[in-house]
Amino acid sequence: MDPTRLDFWIAVGLASLCGALIGIERQLRGKPAGIRTSILICLGTMLFVRLGSVTAGSTGDPARVLGQVVTGIGFLGAGVMLAREGLIQGVTSAAGIWMLAAIGAMIALEYNMAAIIVTLLVLIVLVGVFLIENVVLHLRRGDYAKRVEKHGSEDE
Repeated sequence: MDPTRLDFWIAVGLASLCGALIGIERQLRGKPAGIRTSILICLGTMLFVRLGSVTAGSTGDPARVLGQVVTGIGFLGAGVMLAREGLIQGVTSAAGIWMLAAIGAMIALEYNMAAIIVTLLVLIVLVGVFLIENVVLHLRRGDYAKRVEKHGSEDE
């Protein structure tokens, strides 16, 4: 936790970068937890878990700190979920907040490569599933069949 050491700034930079990458995707989709929120969640989790690790020898218990972070993040995630007209909205944003905290914790515990891989996996899930959902939506609406009817057969 010494700001004069390079490893402190590497952790701060990596937490900020991972949070920003996920936050950019969320911001582009107009979701409630955008770039700033995502960076702050990832960075804040990293700092709290690091503080818990630093206090391990004296009065602190890193596992308790991590458990409390998970609980707090659960409340934060619950705050972005809304029920409107019988539909629950914001569940993906809440899950994203939870993943941001997990990534921040991995960085705090010096699992940097794992944090990078999980960040990329989260982005693949968010972007890839969105693309798949759009294809399925078009197929359900019959957009492809309507286009074939309008313009002739598939082979033309």
